[in-house]
Formats: sequence, C-alpha cells, structure tokens
Amino acid sequence: MEHGQETMTIVDEHGEEHVCEVIFTFDSEDFGKSYVLYHILGENEDVDDDDEEIEIHAAAFIPSENQEDGELLTIETDEEWDMIEEMLNTFLAEEEED
Repeated sequence: MEHGQETMTIVDEHGEEHVCEVIFTFDSEDFGKSYVLYHILGENEDVDDDDEEIEIHAAAFIPSENQEDGELLTIETDEEWDMIEEMLNTFLAEEEED
C-alpha cells in the first residue's frame, strides 16, 4: 500500500478536469485490478475545520506501462466495494496510530 502527496487529474462526465489528491493505492489479486482512493482538491475549500469529513472517491485502474494515464474504471460489484471499504478502514486505523 502506498500513500503520499501524489495528485492526479480526472475528467468528469461533463468534461471538466479536477485535480485530486491520491489518498492511497493498492492491488487486489482477487479481482486482478489496482485501486485508487482519492479526494478532489478544492471540493471543501470553504471548510476551515480539519475534522471535516472529506468525500473519498474510489476507482479501479489497470496500471499502464508508462504510468502516465492509466484509465480509471468504474467499480461495479458490491464485493469490490466491500473490499475497498475494508482497505480504507485498515488504512485509516493505521493513520490514527501514527
């Protein structure tokens, strides 16, 4: 599991670009995909409170050789969502310990 101050740009369904901070990425052998959890920068800029919940988004991706533009894929199954939620909870628990 990797995390840091990495950013990526996504294009939404309206063709607008959004810069996102990558929270962490991980691979799943069960599903044969990689996953990224991220939040869109600027979404909560009017919120000064550090405790404010940020909206976390998740997507699957198949890593590309050049690491430039791996295509984000929609997560379609409840099994994948359950696994992602479990990974997120583990990640957040580890963050609190630090």
